[in-house]
Amino acid sequence: MIELTRIVNDKQPADGQLTLPIEQRVRSRLRARLDDGREVGLFLPRGTLLRGGDQLSSSNNGLVIDVSAAPETVSTLHSNDPTLLARTAYHLGNRHIPLQVEKGWLRYLHDHVLDDMLRQMGLEPVVEQAPFEPEAGAYQQAAEGHHHSHNHEQHE
Repeated sequence: MIELTRIVNDKQPADGQLTLPIEQRVRSRLRARLDDGREVGLFLPRGTLLRGGDQLSSSNNGLVIDVSAAPETVSTLHSNDPTLLARTAYHLGNRHIPLQVEKGWLRYLHDHVLDDMLRQMGLEPVVEQAPFEPEAGAYQQAAEGHHHSHNHEQHE
């Protein structure tokens, strides 16, 4: 079994690919299989959140593995109204729903009850298969050390 023990900070050529859903990308200890079938064990610092595009390495053999976010069943909300999206994020946050926030859209793991609630707010959730990259939250960002780059626009 390949033991993956650290996150690579400088992009390197990869020796394999590991595709995981969010439920597994938040775990610091995990047994999984690379996309090519090789068995791996994750032994990462507590609080590590893996993002699609991260790389992991093995301290004993130097292998570098690319991490991908697996497509999952999600609900995506699109709107040109930033106030409506902010209200929606507020209501979902009050329910402690992990939420991906991007310019013009929000995404959460599919839940038909939430979909119905948001329809009442004037949104139309689109149920689809897509990678899910939720906001980490303040506690998680501190644990990450801000080493991840996300496709978020910077605002001043």
